[in-house]
Amino acid sequence: MHVTTSRDTQCHSHTEEVVYYAAFVPPPEFLGGWVRLFSCNRSGLASLLQSHRTCKPAEMAALMEDEVFMAFTTYAALVILKMLLMAPLTSFYRFTRGAFANEEDVGRKSEEEKKKLLRTHPDVERVRRCHQNDLENIIPFVVIGLLYSLTRPELSSALLHFRVFACSRFFHTIAYVCGLPQPSRALSWILGMLVTFSMAYRLLSTGLFL
Repeated sequence: MHVTTSRDTQCHSHTEEVVYYAAFVPPPEFLGGWVRLFSCNRSGLASLLQSHRTCKPAEMAALMEDEVFMAFTTYAALVILKMLLMAPLTSFYRFTRGAFANEEDVGRKSEEEKKKLLRTHPDVERVRRCHQNDLENIIPFVVIGLLYSLTRPELSSALLHFRVFACSRFFHTIAYVCGLPQPSRALSWILGMLVTFSMAYRLLSTGLFL
């Protein structure tokens, strides 16, 4: 983006138009960035814009080559995809169990069939509760894990956190949907929570600014 202003110069009798150009430059240790303000005259703006478009920031390239960050993106994508698949699984159980929640879903059925289909089913509710549990645990993991990966932890320690969390969430889904006896589901949930709290502790202990 740019903002144009005008100012009087001491060297020229005419007014020089100055263009302020704001470029987004991410630092190497953060995913965020700062807005750096450049000023140049109108003739120099074209070359400035061209160089900004063609040159990829070295900081972003270094971030994408960071092994911890790439490991985080891999396992975050896996658990997010698993969470997204819970919605189609809920639909599958609704159709196979004949249990619908909205009247328009059975709009073409007779009144007698509507009464039978508009109901709750234990299997459908079980999948829905599992999906809700994913939302409550995976989203905090993604947010805290992203910040954790920027604290430059050891790769082996980071991989241990990411792998344990991913395995705990996959096992939690299997235990929940299949109805495995307790405490299998509870232990997998606790394990995932401990991983998230461990990353949060590392984050707060290395970069706490109050």
